[in-house]
Amino acid sequence: MVFVEPVTLSAPGVTLLPLSLEHETGLRVAAADGELWNIRVTSVPEPENTRKYIEDALAMREAGNRFAFAVLEEATGKVLGTSSYHDILPAVKRVEIGYTWYAKSAQRSHVNSTCKLLLMTHAFETLDCHVVGWRTDNFNHASQAAIERLGAKKDGVIRGHALRRDGTIRDTVMYSLRSGEWPEVKAQLLYSLDKPR
Repeated sequence: MVFVEPVTLSAPGVTLLPLSLEHETGLRVAAADGELWNIRVTSVPEPENTRKYIEDALAMREAGNRFAFAVLEEATGKVLGTSSYHDILPAVKRVEIGYTWYAKSAQRSHVNSTCKLLLMTHAFETLDCHVVGWRTDNFNHASQAAIERLGAKKDGVIRGHALRRDGTIRDTVMYSLRSGEWPEVKAQLLYSLDKPR
C-alpha cells in the first residue's frame, strides 16, 4: 500500500494538486517570476529543464519516496510554485516537506504558511505521522527563517551532505516537528493566517 495517496488539499486562496506534466507551462512561468533558477541554494529548474524536473518528481512518486504538489492560486488556477513530501518513511511514519519554491510575486505572502498548514495537517491528521521534517542549505537563511517561523525545531547540521547545482558541497540544516507539538503549532499558524496583513 502507498503511504501518500494522491490527494487535493485546499484552503482559502491556495490549492495543492498532485504535480503532473499538465503543470509544466505554469511551473516554468512561476520559476521565471524572479529567475529563481539563478539562486544557487535552491532546486528550481531552468526553463528548459522544467519538464525533466516534473518527470523526476513523478519517478520519485512511483518509487514511493516523494510526492510533489503543484501550488495553485485558488481564484485563478495560476501555478504559484511547488512543494513535496519527500524522504517518506512509512515504517516510522515520517515525511519531510521540501522541494518548495514559489514565484517571486507569491513570496512573503500567505502562500507558504497556508501550504505548510495544509501539508502538516494532512501529514499529522490523515497520514498519522509521528514526525514531519525539513532540510535546507546552510546558506539558505530565508528558508531556515521560514521553517523556524513554522515552529519546527532545529535538529542539527549534516556537514558535507549534498551537492549544490553549481557543484559545491553543501551542509544541510535539519529541522523537525513531532506530533505532540503539532496542536500548538497548528493553533499558532491559524492565528497568524487570520491576522490582518
